[in-house]
Amino acid sequence: MSLRHLSLLALVGLAALGSTAEAQRPRLPSASAVRSAAERITPAEMQRRIGLLSDDSLRGRNTPSPELDQTAAYIAAEFRRLGLRPAGDSGSYIRCTWPDTASFVELSLGSTSARWQVGRGVVAFAGQVKDGDATGPTVLFAGMPTDTADLFGGIELRNATLVAVIPAQDLQKDDQIMPHVLRAQQRGASTWLIVTNLPAQVFSGIAGRSAEPSCSAGSTSDFSDLAILGVRDSSAMEVLHAAGVDVTALLATTATVVRSLPGLTTHLHGSSQLTRSSTAPNVIGILPGSDPALRAEHVVVTAHMDHLGVGRPVNGDSIYNGADDNASGTAAVLEIAQAFTRLDARPRRSLIFLAVSGEEEGLWGSGWYVNHPAAPLAQTVADFDLDMISRGWRDSVSVIGLDFSTLGETIRRVWRENAALVAQPVIDHWPEQNFLVRSDHINFARRGVPILYFLDGTPSDYHRVTDTVDRIDAEAAARIARLAFLTALDVANAAARPEWDAASRQRIVTSRGQ
Repeated sequence: MSLRHLSLLALVGLAALGSTAEAQRPRLPSASAVRSAAERITPAEMQRRIGLLSDDSLRGRNTPSPELDQTAAYIAAEFRRLGLRPAGDSGSYIRCTWPDTASFVELSLGSTSARWQVGRGVVAFAGQVKDGDATGPTVLFAGMPTDTADLFGGIELRNATLVAVIPAQDLQKDDQIMPHVLRAQQRGASTWLIVTNLPAQVFSGIAGRSAEPSCSAGSTSDFSDLAILGVRDSSAMEVLHAAGVDVTALLATTATVVRSLPGLTTHLHGSSQLTRSSTAPNVIGILPGSDPALRAEHVVVTAHMDHLGVGRPVNGDSIYNGADDNASGTAAVLEIAQAFTRLDARPRRSLIFLAVSGEEEGLWGSGWYVNHPAAPLAQTVADFDLDMISRGWRDSVSVIGLDFSTLGETIRRVWRENAALVAQPVIDHWPEQNFLVRSDHINFARRGVPILYFLDGTPSDYHRVTDTVDRIDAEAAARIARLAFLTALDVANAAARPEWDAASRQRIVTSRGQ
């Protein structure tokens, strides 16, 4: 499957921004113009844009989909209206494979076994059964932990499958399950096999979609090596009973149970074939800087424009609108771009405004971008990523990266100087959820670009059909967008580029071979 960066040139033509004034000493934006531009990022405008981007007509902006292309066209048209310079390419992006009828998952203990065919008995919640064969031990995981304490102790997890017994009503409690998924993967687990009591008809519909193409973009998603699969409780009871597991009792208890299942092995067999090619867009607009000595350096402002599309109906609603996640961040990128164009002088460094696809599928769009950047990453001085900024606090915002680089000092100073206009940046309130690796900023950070990631946490309807525009706090979103705008402007005008904290660089960048 191939994807291009959606070139504004292809959509709207080239907007010439060159000026003979660039040869002269650059003039910085006036304080009054900066304040006016920030004040015009209003709750009403954030509400309007979030409503447009999360409307039912866009059917949840799945990657890939015609509705995501429609979203990209809207963003591109806005960038054109603002006079941004288009940027894009036409390289390969997403490769899709179709699992054939030979793909299966099997649990066995002595003469007792259960085998589920991909596309019929198995739901692929995330990842896929990879081509080839893999066999390993099995570990039981049950209950819904309320903290992030290490539940696995000395249990060997290399190449293990975790059989996770989870009631249907708890399947969407990502914030409670995710820390344990990450820890198991880091210790070598290859598969989560969720045993759940979803109704047969619902399960059948989801399982059928597991036989649709599975796509990847060669990104650096932290779940690229982990398959999260699911089977119905009734089909797994016999083999798990043979291993001493009472599935019915575990579905009914709130107690957490984690233990090895000696003798119970898991066999995964994957077989797939390359299918069709398709496209999914990234949208890029550039505001060239005014300083001849600094305009080759770039500040990037990013948000993912995709969400989950159309899924399992809940109370008759099947559209996962993604108003907070992430129409809010996308709206902020548009408002920040507009604020920059309202200044009475351009900033010294150039700005890149980037809306990406496929974040929900594994950070595909940003993974593609960092391998095919519109400007060299060595000349990219910072990335400001906005994701889920409209459902948290009104006067503060969690900002990941405050202690990673001198950007932390910059954003705190910007807040002190503009406290009446902006949200206060505060430390990550949810380190156990590992948000550092869960959105597009991480692809920039791992390539050595200092980052700040703005988010207000995961509300109770995270990844649910109820993430709709009527539930957002537009005032909170506007205050966060203003903070990002003023901080990006400060970085764009600073004499020196941001500098990494040595320990953070070692942990995030150098340790991964960059």
